[in-house]
Amino acid sequence: MKSAFTVFLLVACHVLGTSASAADRPNIVLFLVDDMGWMDSTPYGSQYYETPHMQRLAQQSMRFTDAYALPLCSPTRASILSGQYSSRHRVTSASGHQPAATHDASPYPDKAPANRAFLYANSKNYLDLELPTLAEVLKQAGYRTGHFGKWHLGLSQEHWPDKHGFDVAFHAQPSPGPPSYFSPYGVHTDGKPSGRHHVGTITDGPDGEYITDRLTDEAIKFVEANRDRPFFLNFWHYGVHGPWGHKEEYTAKFANKKDPRGEQRNPIMASMLKSVDESLGRLMDRLNELGLADNTLFIFYSDNGGNVHSRTYEDAKIANVKEGHPQFAAIQDWRKWAGGEPPTNNAPLREGKGRIYEGGQRVPLLIRWPGHIQAGSTSDAVVGPIDMYPTILGAAGLDQPRGHIVDGESLLPVLMQTGNLKREAYFTWFPHLIPAVSVRQGDWKLIRRFEPHPSYPDIHELYNLKKDIGETNNLAKQMPDRVKQLDTLIDQFVKQTDALYPKPNPAYVATPSNTDPTEGLVPRSCELISADGAIRVVARGRLPFLGTARVKLNGPLKLTLVARCASGGKGSVHWKTSGQEDFPETGQSIDYELPAGESWQEVIIDLPVQGQSQIVRLYLPADQSSVELRSIRFRDGQGREKAWEFAEVTP
Repeated sequence: MKSAFTVFLLVACHVLGTSASAADRPNIVLFLVDDMGWMDSTPYGSQYYETPHMQRLAQQSMRFTDAYALPLCSPTRASILSGQYSSRHRVTSASGHQPAATHDASPYPDKAPANRAFLYANSKNYLDLELPTLAEVLKQAGYRTGHFGKWHLGLSQEHWPDKHGFDVAFHAQPSPGPPSYFSPYGVHTDGKPSGRHHVGTITDGPDGEYITDRLTDEAIKFVEANRDRPFFLNFWHYGVHGPWGHKEEYTAKFANKKDPRGEQRNPIMASMLKSVDESLGRLMDRLNELGLADNTLFIFYSDNGGNVHSRTYEDAKIANVKEGHPQFAAIQDWRKWAGGEPPTNNAPLREGKGRIYEGGQRVPLLIRWPGHIQAGSTSDAVVGPIDMYPTILGAAGLDQPRGHIVDGESLLPVLMQTGNLKREAYFTWFPHLIPAVSVRQGDWKLIRRFEPHPSYPDIHELYNLKKDIGETNNLAKQMPDRVKQLDTLIDQFVKQTDALYPKPNPAYVATPSNTDPTEGLVPRSCELISADGAIRVVARGRLPFLGTARVKLNGPLKLTLVARCASGGKGSVHWKTSGQEDFPETGQSIDYELPAGESWQEVIIDLPVQGQSQIVRLYLPADQSSVELRSIRFRDGQGREKAWEFAEVTP
């Protein structure tokens, strides 16, 4: 239950709101897609996915080009409902399907292995009941509130949507994805509860019913039932998250389609996005038919960047998924339709979901409010999930709860083109996976890592996103004053939001075994996995390569690889030299061939480098099957070397 203090805040908020009556207030629709990347729709530039209803909405809305989410879903969802940065509400990872820790438990683990330098605070597994949520404030003001779809903000019933202000809740188990995209949804088997799947309020429909369609049916019923009073529809789709259920008739169509950009090619993802787009179209049409569209603030958003790493056929081979494994059928289905492709491709953005780069957190955002927002307008304001809370309350003519800290800022001046945002900078706190915090100020973005990582060795990465949206040119060493200025903003942010900064691990022992044999190699569109006496390079996108700035040798150079690859294929080496700002389009690359087979091959490549090499990119033929490397050795004409030896690596 909510505390008496929280109830007081909500009542105070209702009393202090503006004098507009409930009947005059706009309806609110928050249409949230799961794992939808910035480039995953027609209005944002995709030429492969087909999203005509998203395009229609964009033509009626303000389209944001620099909208952010968190790199994972639950933190974004908690920030939407609370208006707070994840460092403040402390839902920092996607763990809302796990049992909640006791209230008196320390947020930090008791210990960590001796080879880990820091103790990182655990994420809360639920949205704190003491927080006055967006739904609670609207409900107190006379809104009818409904949540439909994914929750992922608390496993037990005490943390379900109805405990956070929703009158109606239609949701399945609070896992990252639904038990199944097709009915029966895993709620019952032969009339009996099926363990942990028997969680939530979703009921089975006819066999084969698609959950995206069912959620739309239920959301429309909610709208119809509340057409004569203001309502808040919190519509959080499962699509396009795993387990990637899709309509095969749609998928078959996209399997024969080519992307003119040459970037996106996964027919399963295209199929799922088409279904989500149809859902959007159905809801928009019904609002029009009921005469409600003109008095509805409609927000279309995503919870994190596009997924560029999950459930490829290569993943299955590495995990040794065989017949009889629970994921075997899904893996075979993925292999049939998508082959080795990841779910999506965020190009030109770097990486994707689970990473603090733009591909992991820049997302689509469309906001429509006829008569208030200019149709077809665009904004490059830097905005995020913390801004939904004050924006929605402002549109409803309601004050924020007294005593509740809101980190976000109302977007109404931007939406109505009457002013700009006042904040100095925007922050992303993400102490998981590859732990880091970032700050965005104007065109500049600084990433601060808490410690070096084998794949990301630099503590600071500085990018000018206007000139380098793909985050390819780290300017930190060239612009120390800019780094210092943005670093100071991060320090202030950490202090102001009471962020749980990593603590030194008292058991840490610095030994040679803690050194990383891949230090200085930066994987792009790929992942490095320790293998027995080698490093395995697994593609996570198109054109995987290893980049390095550690080869400071005068050309010409000789590159020797000891490698093997089951499928073999062509690779290439690209370089730029000291004094060159960018990679030349021609003249500084060499192709090579890696023979197919299970035997180790020595590949020697002559590189006609003129001057001193500055950055080298080694493109590997890992698209069809992984490439294993025993060594990489660069040598100049004087016998000087830069080498990486992996023969002693153990998994």
